[in-house]
Amino acid sequence: MKKTRLGLGCLVSMATLLLFATSGQATDGNQTDAERIDALFALYDNTRSPGCSLAVVREGRTVFARGYGMADLERSVPLSTDSVFRIASTSKQFTAAAIVLLSQEGQLSLDDDVRRTVPELQERDPKVTLRQLIQHTSGVRDYLTLMWLAGKRDEDYYDDDEVLAILGRQTQLNFAPGDEHLYSNSGYWLLSQVVLRATGESLREYAARAIFQPLGMADTHFHDDPAEIVARRALGYAPLAGGGFEISMTRLPMIGDGGVFTTVSDLALWDKNFYEPQVGGLDFLDVMHERAVLNHGEVLPYASGLSHGTYRGLPTVSHGGAFVGFRAQMLRFPEQRTTFICLCNRADANPTRLARKVADIVLEQALDPAEEESATFTKTDDDESALRLSATDRAAITGDFYCGELASTYHLTESENLLELSIGEHPPKPVEARTADLLRLENGSVSLALERGSDGTVTGFVLEAGRVKNIHFERIAVARKEH
Repeated sequence: MKKTRLGLGCLVSMATLLLFATSGQATDGNQTDAERIDALFALYDNTRSPGCSLAVVREGRTVFARGYGMADLERSVPLSTDSVFRIASTSKQFTAAAIVLLSQEGQLSLDDDVRRTVPELQERDPKVTLRQLIQHTSGVRDYLTLMWLAGKRDEDYYDDDEVLAILGRQTQLNFAPGDEHLYSNSGYWLLSQVVLRATGESLREYAARAIFQPLGMADTHFHDDPAEIVARRALGYAPLAGGGFEISMTRLPMIGDGGVFTTVSDLALWDKNFYEPQVGGLDFLDVMHERAVLNHGEVLPYASGLSHGTYRGLPTVSHGGAFVGFRAQMLRFPEQRTTFICLCNRADANPTRLARKVADIVLEQALDPAEEESATFTKTDDDESALRLSATDRAAITGDFYCGELASTYHLTESENLLELSIGEHPPKPVEARTADLLRLENGSVSLALERGSDGTVTGFVLEAGRVKNIHFERIAVARKEH
């Protein structure tokens, strides 16, 4: 069959183009749907920029697909529908699928305590279940945040043993299991360990055998070897402040919370399984879509690596991903049996917004009228002025603080009348006082609630940092003022 070239490096059959043209063509002036979609990605569609690969899947068939921009700027390799991307947290649905399949096989139960297979974790009462790990209701602290708090930089290397060690040192959870919902990469990394210990196969091996091979997803794998060569790999990039890009990749080997390498073409095969299940059957699909329920009865949008939602009046099932120089979104409209897959290799891309904009075109007749976008401003604590502490007050809170759960000592120092916090190999971070007993890093990402003895002396602090809460530090030394 004759092939028609669409842009940079994507070949789509004429039959596919005709199917897309008859799938509800909307017009904007004289533009076709395909031209309107191309216009959304025009900024990326050149040989000087990384970009995105897009697939629109309807009724199990890819009705539009192409790449915009470059997979490799050094070697002038364009993106295509066969470019292999890291999809970050969009991987979580495959980890959840592996656990659900193992439960169907009788090798484990979703209500098992994770310590049944990972006894290195602290004793918990109540237990933390695999279902709670899947649905982010476990309270287990996020390991990526923990490693940063322990002093690891983005460019540093660590492995599964180090992740297990730091999780094993955690004496507390963020909250009681099932009480709240808080996204945690630790839950899905732990699930990868559950697969390994329950089956003797790594998550990579099990997923290949039970999911990817049966579905014909030949270009998909859990990437657990950072040194492995991957054919047709798209490199990840981050924009530079002065223009241009730098490579943004990772050497970390952890999988489960992320780590899937795949293509938009392979993800289309996975999407088809949600309508014509070759893997798992209908019961599998029911469990994958089952929403989390908190202890007090609240039903949440999050299911098994999938999130229920609505867009312009239509139900959706989706999951995004963001890590180093990669961004991903797989947005399904189940009632319309239409899915938008957008994978990008640039850190400033917004594939969720792009997927929705493509949906605006393809599903124009089914969507409710779009709401006007308006700029809103919400006042937060960060909008308030920092409290000016006296020299005496600053001196009273400086010192060295130790945390056994992180096996790390923080140094709170005063330099030129300013407070700074030193964490491992990270550059010192400016610290602002919000109240006499509440300090925050300048960007607001970490807060320190000071603890005092009966005489008012600072004895320690409790740290919170997004996906990590209630980390206790004990003051072990008083710092001397630096000049």
